[in-house]
Amino acid sequence: MARFEAVTSVEGPRAAVALSGECDLSAREECTTALMTAVDAAPTVVVDLGGVTFLDSSGVHALVTAYRAAQDRGGRLSVVGAGGMVAHVLEITGVGGLLSPQDGGRDG
Repeated sequence: MARFEAVTSVEGPRAAVALSGECDLSAREECTTALMTAVDAAPTVVVDLGGVTFLDSSGVHALVTAYRAAQDRGGRLSVVGAGGMVAHVLEITGVGGLLSPQDGGRDG
């Protein structure tokens, strides 16, 4: 089992959160906390899913919860780097379109 990890950096009005490992029920609280902390720190949050090897409904829920919190604060949260099964999960749940960068880039 790949250990879940979240690394956040904040630069001005932008927070970047790099997630890696398995984003599942066992990582739900850690994932949600990392995302909500980033939303609290900056109006624009970009979540890099390139290192995520597994994503289940718990991870999708964390992403949507943080997205809604960012929207409530007048900010934005988007995801980049999703591939393979992770991209498929985002696509079939409809969350991929919701969380895609509006400008197509990382600078949100």
